[in-house]
Amino acid sequence: MAFMPPLGTPAPTLPPPDYIPVPPYGTYIVDCLQNYTYVWLVNGESFWFYPTRVEYGEVAGYRWNGAFWYFYGIDPRFIDTVSCPPIPTLY
Repeated sequence: MAFMPPLGTPAPTLPPPDYIPVPPYGTYIVDCLQNYTYVWLVNGESFWFYPTRVEYGEVAGYRWNGAFWYFYGIDPRFIDTVSCPPIPTLY
């Protein structure tokens, strides 16, 4: 069975920004809900992401592959840091 996005959470209609932000220090994915977010994983991989849901053990949303958005879910323990410019992620 394929993992499908829940109703009411459409993919973004525009591509993400055309730059890669500087990795911030101490950020939280929940602060970036429904915003273009750059994600750095603990394994060194990085990508643009549009988070739509944060739950215990899962972050779900849409990942940019360079041409289009596709639904994607990840365990938050694999996320090193995130940036959702221009929204500040520290208070």
